[in-house]
Amino acid sequence: MLTTQSESKVLFQDIRKLIDETRSSIAVAVNAGLTMLYWKIGKRIYQGTLQKNRAEYGKQIVSLLGRQLSTEYGRGFSEKSLRHMIRFAEVFPDEKIVSALLRQLSWTHFVAIIYLSDPLKRDFYTEMCRVEHWNTRMLQRKIDSMLYERTVLSKKPEKLAKMELEQLRDEDRLTPDMVFGDPYLLDFLGLKNAYAEKDLEAAILREMEAFILEIGVGFAFLERQKRITIDGEDFYIDLLFYHRQLRRLVAIELKRG
Repeated sequence: MLTTQSESKVLFQDIRKLIDETRSSIAVAVNAGLTMLYWKIGKRIYQGTLQKNRAEYGKQIVSLLGRQLSTEYGRGFSEKSLRHMIRFAEVFPDEKIVSALLRQLSWTHFVAIIYLSDPLKRDFYTEMCRVEHWNTRMLQRKIDSMLYERTVLSKKPEKLAKMELEQLRDEDRLTPDMVFGDPYLLDFLGLKNAYAEKDLEAAILREMEAFILEIGVGFAFLERQKRITIDGEDFYIDLLFYHRQLRRLVAIELKRG
């Protein structure tokens, strides 16, 4: 039989869970609502003013509007914020696409993405954020480390790259060309110039969390020095991973140079 104290503890834990879950869902809903509001404001200004007037006149209107709105609604509607909203609507013109992204991407995600000049690069980071659930810090780290430029996808003809990104958006079809990069940046391992392959393997195992963040969060580590036998001869795979979205094993052979 439960005592009064133990029953109260169980009840407290259940109610706390309900409160935390509700707060989280409310925060997601509020973020989605505000982000859509920002998109609609940007669209209204862009289509209603900037497309119809000269650049200098449009700049004056946005400046005046920012002062008026920030006086009434706070700094979130300053001239600088309005320019973010305008850029948002300009590079994401499809409301349906924006609406579909709102549960995974916050306003700060979009602000980091919208100023990327290459449309394919914008689409890549947008979809990878959605699929791999990057927070804004991770997104900025990936952009700063030029992840897109290091993927096989970026080396493809524009038409093929665009097709693969559309498949990812419409069908959640992630391809190896989006996952694998060249080169990988392993500075976080702290290795100096003189080290052996076994040192590299040991450092990766020691910093496995950081290593997976570098190669992609879809990877799950399975085993080191995995033995496989082919035609009666034993071979050893340095590191064996499984990629959840690709649904395939990934063998990594470590070599220096």
